[in-house]
Amino acid sequence: MTENIKIAKVHGPEEKEMRKAYTETLMELADTNENIVALDADLVSCIGMVPFEKKYPERMINCGIQEANMMGVAAGLSAVGKIPFVHTFGPFATRRSFDQVFLSCGYAKANVRIIGSDPGVTAAYNGGTHMPFEDMGIMRLLPNAVVMDPCDSVQVKDILTQTADMFGVFYIRLLRKSATKIYENGSKFEIGKAVQLRDGKDATIIAQGVVTVPESLKAADMLQEKGISVRVLDMFTLKPIDKEAIITAAKETGAIITAENHNVINGLASAVAEVLVECYPAPMGKIGVMDRFGQVGDVKFLMKEYGLTADDIVKEVKKTIKKKPA
Repeated sequence: MTENIKIAKVHGPEEKEMRKAYTETLMELADTNENIVALDADLVSCIGMVPFEKKYPERMINCGIQEANMMGVAAGLSAVGKIPFVHTFGPFATRRSFDQVFLSCGYAKANVRIIGSDPGVTAAYNGGTHMPFEDMGIMRLLPNAVVMDPCDSVQVKDILTQTADMFGVFYIRLLRKSATKIYENGSKFEIGKAVQLRDGKDATIIAQGVVTVPESLKAADMLQEKGISVRVLDMFTLKPIDKEAIITAAKETGAIITAENHNVINGLASAVAEVLVECYPAPMGKIGVMDRFGQVGDVKFLMKEYGLTADDIVKEVKKTIKKKPA
């Protein structure tokens, strides 16, 4: 499917907010499929779903600030043939609701798409209580779940569209505001397959999401100026992870650096390390939140505070390359 992916030549701010892409996509799906329903935990305006609510009032269910109950409602809707898309802030979609997600959705083999908004440091001024550094790790533990962290609105639209025709439990991270444009409109992605954003021979950065994918591309440009050639992969699917892409990168570039807007424990770093240890050991570095809680601050401050910037990635790449066998 790589021929169906068009990488943007300029990685500037997107004109469309991710939440608008979410709403527009669900409305398009609902136009042709009467089983599409949307659920929210008193964040209908926050996620931009008012237009959906006005057009399909009988298919927009505001469950109130009762996230765990909302997961049970979604499972019940699935049981009668509906296709629920469930949204709330990332921590409340995962930490707060995991028992209901595990039993009512996963164990019961329900068909539910869970959308967790404001991933990692993008929760910003909502602070540590609303800052999901562990959401994908939690959902990664759910047997057979599909866990994804798209990096721009083009990817969000295609992923949402695909999952409408799939069956299972899906967890998808979503930034409410504008992301950095990585892909051109119309790009099609294969869930479970990484996208190579640029090639390189000295190391590979494996990144995911709205923060570390664009920062990894910046880092690759900075390293190129220093004569270091770096491959960049967008590993937008955490589970099932693309083992083939990881093994190939380790064989061809000899060093792996993961970059994630998430706790390095049980996130992308852990998933990649598992593949390397089992299949092809190679020096590995990691960029991400080092086992810490969130805090209040703007996104730029938090990126520096948690070491998620292009400068941090450059340092980690250089350090990891030195570990390569002579």
